[in-house]
Amino acid sequence: MIPVVLSGGSGSRLWPLSRAHYPKQFIPLAGEQTMLQDTLGRLQGLQAEGLSPLVICNEQHRFMVAEQLREIDVTAQNILLEPVGRNTAPAVALAALAAAPEDILLVLPADHVIDDVPAFHRAIELACSEAEQGALVTFGVVPTSAQTGYGYIQAAGGGLSQAGGSVAQRIAQFIEKPDLATAQAYVDSGGYYWNSGMFAFKASRYLEELERYQPAMLSACRAALDGASVDLDFTRIDAELFAACPDDSIDYAVMEKTDNAVVIPLDAGWSDIGSWSALWDISEKDPQGNSCKGDVLAIDTENSYLHTNGRLLATVGVKNLVVVETDDAVLVADKSRVQDVKAVVNRLQAEGRSERDSHRKVYRPWGMYDSIAQNGRYQTKRIVVNPGARLSLQMHHHRSEHWVVVQGTGLVTRGDEQVLLSVNESTYIPIGMRHRLENPGVIPLEIIEVQTGDYLGEDDIVRFDDQYGRAPEK
Repeated sequence: MIPVVLSGGSGSRLWPLSRAHYPKQFIPLAGEQTMLQDTLGRLQGLQAEGLSPLVICNEQHRFMVAEQLREIDVTAQNILLEPVGRNTAPAVALAALAAAPEDILLVLPADHVIDDVPAFHRAIELACSEAEQGALVTFGVVPTSAQTGYGYIQAAGGGLSQAGGSVAQRIAQFIEKPDLATAQAYVDSGGYYWNSGMFAFKASRYLEELERYQPAMLSACRAALDGASVDLDFTRIDAELFAACPDDSIDYAVMEKTDNAVVIPLDAGWSDIGSWSALWDISEKDPQGNSCKGDVLAIDTENSYLHTNGRLLATVGVKNLVVVETDDAVLVADKSRVQDVKAVVNRLQAEGRSERDSHRKVYRPWGMYDSIAQNGRYQTKRIVVNPGARLSLQMHHHRSEHWVVVQGTGLVTRGDEQVLLSVNESTYIPIGMRHRLENPGVIPLEIIEVQTGDYLGEDDIVRFDDQYGRAPEK
């Protein structure tokens, strides 16, 4: 069995915490570890333990994926980089083509919460048994309430096989997200399950069904993988060939058409944390029903989700609200309207605002930077470089930079010279000078950078050498 972890989502309904460049799967929303790390961690104890996962993500997130796997001592057998998003069916096709034909692929989104891990394991073992017989298995979550944010699966009844209380059943139909009355009718009647987006099947069986129902998709994925290149720990899928692939989900492309689809009920405390209210549902609460994260002072406040990353967040006399504070944005929403947070993200995109994509803190393979202050002619950043890491050798056409070391030791390349800077020492990088910053020490290097110039965008970078394989900014 090979765990195939899909880590390409953006989590836009959890804005402003989740953003395109730092989405929810890389954030510790439901515990100490990130959701990606929890997804891999809950596989411990399975009979197939020890098999390396195959992770699929977009190019922008590749170093976050690699670092988060390293933190939990997990080695991926491959990290496939999608140059463009083409939905789940092509992503899993790439995984199936990269695997051996008889391998069972356990397809898992990276952003789910599952509380009852033993029940999850029992369902996986049954799914693998069904997959060995040639079935294409999906996991149907036993609904706890009528939800309009999920698709539903209707089971045909008449169990095929059983293990640990779960029964594999043929699928009667997949149903799009219903209205509330219809969802309630499904829950009341039984035999309907939330569509979890998790699957298990042999690689060869998935490819056979894809060849039958979506041959153009399979052909495009095969060509894109054949044209792939290896870059450090990553496999870069050919961008032009993959862009020609049809966009479709596994459900539409295969599961709704095949005669071999089965559903296994999953009653394991599942949530995809698709909204702030879903996160409130699974969070610990005070006696007034408030879930408070960070420095929160709640007075006469009830049934609210209150999250702050730094500043004091105080509420008085409110109910059923979501209030989320980050360094550069604050969200206030009625808890019943959190599905509409995506409208905020769409508006930010339409206006070309950076808050849609990035936090004030931006993570890079060498560390991170935090934009402390900015105006038309200057920008101040706090830059942290990990031990042993270094930035690219680069230059700027429109800005100069002043660096002051406040922690650690920095090795600075300035043109043809190198200088070692310690705490309270500084240097100046004129416009057009080649330069590089690296950390030769064993503790993080921290500097304050002041940029001045007529243009301060991140695309004013010309890279001459980069150990992380990044192309020059454009």
